Amino acid sequence: MTLYGRISTAAMALMAVAPAFAQTQKFPSRPLRAVVSIAPGGGMDTISRAMAQKLGENLGQTVVIDNRPGAGGNIAMEIAATSAPDGHNLLIISATAVIFPVLYKARFDVLRDFAPVSQISAQGYVVAVIPSVPARNVAELVQHLKANPGKLNYASSGIGSPIHLTGELFSAMTGTRMTHVPYKGIGPAYADMLSGNIDMSFPAIASSQPLIRAGKLRALAVTLAKRSNVVPDLPTLAEAGVPGVVVVNWYGLMAPLGTPPQVIDRLSRGVAASMHHPDVVKRLLADGSDAATSTPEEFRKHVTEERDKWTRVIRNANIRVQ
Repeated sequence: MTLYGRISTAAMALMAVAPAFAQTQKFPSRPLRAVVSIAPGGGMDTISRAMAQKLGENLGQTVVIDNRPGAGGNIAMEIAATSAPDGHNLLIISATAVIFPVLYKARFDVLRDFAPVSQISAQGYVVAVIPSVPARNVAELVQHLKANPGKLNYASSGIGSPIHLTGELFSAMTGTRMTHVPYKGIGPAYADMLSGNIDMSFPAIASSQPLIRAGKLRALAVTLAKRSNVVPDLPTLAEAGVPGVVVVNWYGLMAPLGTPPQVIDRLSRGVAASMHHPDVVKRLLADGSDAATSTPEEFRKHVTEERDKWTRVIRNANIRVQ
């Protein structure tokens, strides 16, 4: 190739890259949309809106929450995955995004079809028993379970839910056996716990606090890797003598695959600044959550590890959707 040809080829390559570079430099050029897979009003929606408000302030553009519930999150994922990968279209996911594809057929994969941006928050669960269970701490609970294999039952919000899988992981790591009783939501499960029909559960910190404070449930530990800012007096399971049971209900931000790395980086930095703002931290604590942000690389690693962990739990426990 002649020198002229090489120069022409280089010039054409630069011309092809220029529009994308210019678009990146202008980002964001219009309001952003963050698709959420649940209806308005839930914990995920509340935290998403807190993040969106501050992220919009940091970016100088409005971030609109677009609630698209249904089909186990596939509706929201399809909308986000097929949107323009320019940073203006985002998806907010929860921990169930890596659990459900193991149990159900799913068209989309969070790591294959999306680019990780950042984790947003983390909320732990508590090991909670009813007052009639003779256990004041986790060691006594394990001893009681071993003395009564299969006789104690625990409630969850459904087969394959994080609470269900927490119970399976707890059983595996302690060498105990419990009877799983699935419900359509944690509300009905609480009702049966209060009536004495259910012995224990692993509910979210926020939803369980009113019953724990009223003495209707007894909390023994949290499932986080470190103590919760919401209930700092409760030990972690590792501190209580049960290592290897770390369960976090996390939320995170994804972008369509192909979103420019520079845009991903700016979004990630914007999320970090937003979630650690004092106003947002206070709002999260009221919901029983902590701010938990990460770089895109750290979030990808976290999602991968979560998927691998729950895949092992589901297969080892032979969990099947009926």
